[in-house]
Amino acid sequence: MKVGPITITSPVILAPMAAVTDLPFRTVCEEFGVGFTITEFLSAHALAAGDPKTAGKMTASLNGRQFGVQIFGREEAPMQKAAQMAVDIGASLVDINMGCPAKRVVAGECGSALMREPAIAQQLVRAVVAAVPAHIPVTVKHRAGWNPANRNAPEFACAMVEAGAQMITVHGRTRTQGFAGKSDHGIIAEVRAAVPRHIPVVGNGDVVDVEGFMRMRENTGCDAVMIGRGAMGNPWLFARLAALNAGQPDPGPPTLEQRIAVFRRHVALIDQLKNGPRMLNEVRKACAWYARGIEGCNALRISVWAAKTVADAAQLVESFFAECIANGNAEPTELPIEPADGEAA
Repeated sequence: MKVGPITITSPVILAPMAAVTDLPFRTVCEEFGVGFTITEFLSAHALAAGDPKTAGKMTASLNGRQFGVQIFGREEAPMQKAAQMAVDIGASLVDINMGCPAKRVVAGECGSALMREPAIAQQLVRAVVAAVPAHIPVTVKHRAGWNPANRNAPEFACAMVEAGAQMITVHGRTRTQGFAGKSDHGIIAEVRAAVPRHIPVVGNGDVVDVEGFMRMRENTGCDAVMIGRGAMGNPWLFARLAALNAGQPDPGPPTLEQRIAVFRRHVALIDQLKNGPRMLNEVRKACAWYARGIEGCNALRISVWAAKTVADAAQLVESFFAECIANGNAEPTELPIEPADGEAA
């Protein structure tokens, strides 16, 4: 898939999720073959104001891998400044969030609120396009619409392309749905039909396994699929999809030994890249993700959240998996999915 001058070799993109898609998480997903990753969605206002906490989340992928930065806002100058900051750290593209349903974001007339103001949304796209070099694509992620009576995704997407967007990602729910109900493949298909063929359209929403990926591609005709919650503690999904897209056999879900090995890798990345006061919380989250679906995982989660140190939390997980392997515990064929801390759109 081509996005401007960028080539994305596998049609699978990691969704930007607040408090989830940090650099360690993105790195694990990249190592398992995801086609492209995007940072957590970041406030342009906070970035432009020099907020260190927000700026610390704008991180380049390791080893020169391609990555994108997602920003949100409604004022041109901060959006331009944030986009330039993204380019400065090596971002391959800048994605504008026009789909977040969170109350605090919508209250600021940002995120999915912009779907009610397509003219202002166009101005923001034009401003960001003008602020970055010509070889940096500007892309937009939005929802089906504001509510069931205002499902304007096809018209909105075309307006964003007219303003200069070079890729459109559509989450198949309206803002008022939040993450309830089901993502509508029909509206994504309508966007694909409406947008010029040379502009990639990415489908998003409810894809948590191989079958869901296949259904999204077949039902919508989208050029790629964006996966969020389905990747939490399950980066093997990207390896499976990469194999299938390359015409190779599906390697299937991970073994218990593979899950504990990747947990160790994830914790090592947290230690390397996020060593600080929040490190323990990040390790606790990883513990919950990688043990999810295995008998006894709820008791493990409680004990891990009571742990006082990273070493204690990691040892609890090591002991849990060692016991599961020794007892021959069955491995879940697919992982149950839980809500993310804050999916971007």
